[in-house]
Amino acid sequence: MVEETSLAAAWKKLRPHWNITPNDEPLPSTPVYTGLRMFLSPLLRPLLRWKINGAHNIPRSGATILAANHLSHVDPIVVIAAARRTTHYLAKDGHFRNPMTRFVMRATGQIETQREQGGNEALASAANILLEGKALGIFPEGTRSKRNEPPFLLPGKTGVARLAAAHPEAVVVPIALAGTRNVMQPQHHKWPRLWRRFYVNAGAGITWLTWLGHADGGGLNAKDLETLSEKDTHEIRSELASLFRMFTDQLMGSLHSLGAP
Repeated sequence: MVEETSLAAAWKKLRPHWNITPNDEPLPSTPVYTGLRMFLSPLLRPLLRWKINGAHNIPRSGATILAANHLSHVDPIVVIAAARRTTHYLAKDGHFRNPMTRFVMRATGQIETQREQGGNEALASAANILLEGKALGIFPEGTRSKRNEPPFLLPGKTGVARLAAAHPEAVVVPIALAGTRNVMQPQHHKWPRLWRRFYVNAGAGITWLTWLGHADGGGLNAKDLETLSEKDTHEIRSELASLFRMFTDQLMGSLHSLGAP
């Protein structure tokens, strides 16, 4: 415990180099979503041919990052259903243009992002979700895989690591989705084929601080971080970038091990 406290204190000294300032936009209310979860979800769950493994690994409260692979348009809905808690996704503005999809997005608490404003604005919106102690759904690949044959899993982008680092006590849970491509294959299926079997495999969660100090993770201690904080800005950001890449690559490895095709 003392070692973890020291590591946390040393990590905070590097705050200027990893901080993501949340935006001041309030999170959308989700009364419709709450109603759907309470009444519709129990009716639909028995009808779906799906299996959830490791549901106990998903925290029911507190800042959480649900990181999944992305194969189909149904993936966000699948993760939300498996999480059994309100989960916010960042959705591109194009999903809010059609009245029907706009209603669904807003009713389920999804947050509109403007593509022209770039990645930093999206990270600020995501940071706001975690600051509020909510669950953030994210696809580390950054986009849906457009590969036509396995392996579908793409290299991960480091945004997920930057968010974890900026909220070092948030739990990052890897979630492998298998079979969702057959439920609703992009550009092939207009409607989801709910009779198709698919799987949701949630792995053990980890916080940034736990990963940072673990021998199989960042492998750093408080003294290492103290030494890093005394270096110039260029060296600090270069080493942090290496840590973000390592965290992301290990996360993608976890998704693969959990069955992400």
